[in-house]
Amino acid sequence: MQRIIACFLMFVPLPLWADGWAIEAHVTPFDYSSATRSQTYNPLGKARDNWTICVSYPHLKDAYWLSVNYGMVEEAERLGVGFRLVEAGGYPNLDRQIEQIRDCVAKGADALVVGTVSFDGLTPTVLDLSRTVPVIAAVNDIADPGVSAKAGVSWYEMGAMAGRFIAARHPPGSPAVQLAWFPGPKGAGWVSFVEAGFREAVAQSSARIAITKYGDTGREIQVSLVEETLDSGIEVDYLVGSAPTAEVAVSILRARGLSDQISIVSDYMSHAVFRGIRRGRILAAPTDFPILQGKLAIEMAVRAIEGSLDIRHAGPKIRLVVSETVNEDDLVGTLAPASFIPVFEVE
Repeated sequence: MQRIIACFLMFVPLPLWADGWAIEAHVTPFDYSSATRSQTYNPLGKARDNWTICVSYPHLKDAYWLSVNYGMVEEAERLGVGFRLVEAGGYPNLDRQIEQIRDCVAKGADALVVGTVSFDGLTPTVLDLSRTVPVIAAVNDIADPGVSAKAGVSWYEMGAMAGRFIAARHPPGSPAVQLAWFPGPKGAGWVSFVEAGFREAVAQSSARIAITKYGDTGREIQVSLVEETLDSGIEVDYLVGSAPTAEVAVSILRARGLSDQISIVSDYMSHAVFRGIRRGRILAAPTDFPILQGKLAIEMAVRAIEGSLDIRHAGPKIRLVVSETVNEDDLVGTLAPASFIPVFEVE
């Protein structure tokens, strides 16, 4: 297989996972609130042909989607299939993502894997394209029409896990604490779910959300939002939000001499968040194993092409990472190697 990569640099891949993958499969496909069953997912040995898969991401601004990309590259090469990757450049860019995936499929594809910028904004496009190729939703949830399978976890549970961590530290009746909450870009396919889970969890505690700041997960925007919050005059005890929020918060709090006064919690994992937890600068973050999600999405796409798709909705089991449990094993399935850079085409 040939990789076409940004800057044409190479990297040393990590060893492949064992043959079986530990997953949680939803009893009712496409219903994230349905019960799940833990099982071992046995991926295909090889694809029947050198299929071509179109892959679309909302962006490649942070290490999370880089890790998804790493998983997809590893699985495409293992199965012997190719893919072409497009990325929309951010969650506000719905029209761009629609144009990109239409163009990608039109150039010739056997399946489409999409991490959408919007829960239902792509529905007419997905319905149209699903007449000719199977569509797999990766990571971000998407409206059901036209979708063959979903590889992802409950973002409600991701938010709830972060919220429950804070609630356990501040149970009802304990002294009140103030939270600044950074859910991400309003209207994105995952934000409403992570926000609902987080708010419900912290409602069962003495923690109160004092200020909420929505915005794209690019670092520059998150810097502005955190700075605005600290300049608002509202006293907060926690900054809680996306991985880029947590990443920039570490340096901002250190520069302002507030590291000992304000704590940081992330609602998902990245390389910098992992380092922050290890160094005691970030308290906790759930991991949804984005590498495995990337692998699973490609594997589901090949099964959909070949007519052997039997599990239509599954993802890894979410796990909370805190300083007491952080270790190298948490890297497996979560973080791409530090030397990895985006791969846009595998032939």
